[in-house]
Amino acid sequence: MAARILVVDDGRDSWNLLSLILRTHGYEPIWAADGMQALSGARKHQPHVILLDLGLPGGDGFVVLERLKTNQLFSAIPVIVVTVQDPAVAEQKAREHGATAFLQKPVKEDQLIATIRGVLGPQP
Repeated sequence: MAARILVVDDGRDSWNLLSLILRTHGYEPIWAADGMQALSGARKHQPHVILLDLGLPGGDGFVVLERLKTNQLFSAIPVIVVTVQDPAVAEQKAREHGATAFLQKPVKEDQLIATIRGVLGPQP
């Protein structure tokens, strides 16, 4: 069974790229374009990992991260922040809000897959 990965990103180009990378490596990507879709997608699909952009329409990715991490249904799901924001500021804040990992856009395929494998642990 392929691990489901919820990709929260409002950019169609980012979604297409991340989706292609994930499918190539045997993962099942699910898309959410904003914070509300992220929360409903997490509830509906119970993803194994969430890739979260911080620059979302109608809200801040940090708010979405905080809501995911304070909800018992989602708090155990690893969240990997994938963003263009300056890592000097954003990475520390993301980790304080519960992010498992932080990647800078444009993300490198090998780095993304290694990070996902790292948070998923050994797969059967």
